[in-house]
Amino acid sequence: MISALKTALASADAVVIGAGAGLSTAAGFTYAGERFKKYFSDFGEKYGFDDMYAGGFYPYDTLEEHWAYWSRYILINRYMDPPKPVYRELFDLVKDKDYFAITTNVDHCFQKAGFDKKRLFYTQGDYGLFQCSVPCHDKTYDNEELVRRMAAEQREMRIPAELIPRCPVCGKPMTMNLRADDTFVEDEGWHAACERYRTFLDTHRRSRILYLELGVGYNTPVIIKYPFWRLTAENRRAVYACINFGEAFCPEEIAKQSICINDDIGAVLSAIGKR
Repeated sequence: MISALKTALASADAVVIGAGAGLSTAAGFTYAGERFKKYFSDFGEKYGFDDMYAGGFYPYDTLEEHWAYWSRYILINRYMDPPKPVYRELFDLVKDKDYFAITTNVDHCFQKAGFDKKRLFYTQGDYGLFQCSVPCHDKTYDNEELVRRMAAEQREMRIPAELIPRCPVCGKPMTMNLRADDTFVEDEGWHAACERYRTFLDTHRRSRILYLELGVGYNTPVIIKYPFWRLTAENRRAVYACINFGEAFCPEEIAKQSICINDDIGAVLSAIGKR
């Protein structure tokens, strides 16, 4: 199967990467276990949760506590590189191809690994952006400088009150630019990326194209998985490849055009690069 995928990659005129949470997990961005203990053992002991996701949804009593948690969370999951070079290995495989990447991940690992920003579509937001919590307008704001200050200046799991981010338009608290409900802001950059992605798909609709799905589950299959299946079925020259440990699957209708690998994504990408 790995040889077949390498052949498909080499012969493709274009590659569309569809990435889900499994890709970042393979890169070492895990949210429980030792990594949680390393960065959040104090929060876990005080509030009674044992993974980062639970901490993100915890109903903190104050915004000082809320942003103490979230600033640390953003710092390690957005502004630090993942422990393993999986994204860089993926970039090395496609950098000389006509490629585009769509992802439901919000950790910005693609761009940190060298992928062209204009060839990326982050559909669900970005840990690196704030938005108004109302929202009163459809603009987002880079948060790196403030996040680093909040992480550095917090004491006893609280940030100074003056660091609480507030909307520069209405004064209400800011929140993360993450798609959780109908308050998610699709800003100008989001719409531009969406249009570039649609144009790429239209341009290569009949090309020898590889739809490379990496670590996509069934939380939001309508964003990547189902469209990849449909586009493959509509183009006899297309190849659908799915790498997902324990969840690699394709419909019978496109089985002859598909490569499904139930294995660790990092191990597979590394093997392709070495052959």
